[in-house]
Amino acid sequence: MKMTVLSLTSAALLVGAGAFAASAQAQQPFQYPQGYVGGDAMFWSLDPDRGSSRDDVGLRVRGGAQFNDYFALEGHLGTGGSDGGAELDYLAGAYAKGIIPVAPEVRLYGLAGFSEVEISDDRESGFSYGAGAEMDVAPNLSVGADYMRYLDKSAYTFDAASVGLRYRF
Repeated sequence: MKMTVLSLTSAALLVGAGAFAASAQAQQPFQYPQGYVGGDAMFWSLDPDRGSSRDDVGLRVRGGAQFNDYFALEGHLGTGGSDGGAELDYLAGAYAKGIIPVAPEVRLYGLAGFSEVEISDDRESGFSYGAGAEMDVAPNLSVGADYMRYLDKSAYTFDAASVGLRYRF
């Protein structure tokens, strides 16, 4: 429930900021391929098959290369946070990113790929997927929010909602 409220709140803030930024920013064409890096606050949730769920806040760094308006490859590295003996040692993943430009400054995207997560020295890996949105606030800077299911069909599910900044170079 916390993750749903957080995701909806983040999306509402993103849309509200978009109305302001869209009026203040001029569109400039991008050159491809284009690299990017970003940093996010990551609100994660661990839901084991047996036992109570755990959640906390960590940090995530992401980077990638966008090859055109519709496709990019992206990697995630994250760590931090512990709750009731469940400590996120790290997460690492590689994803294909499908992008839908909905306005010159606003994009929706979906991610699909592979992740490895280590929580309290228990390492799991598997298929991952998620979706998000980002909006340009300056020529090379955007804010965004996403929701990822990093692990599914293992001894537990591991999800994260993230909010952060991305810099294109």
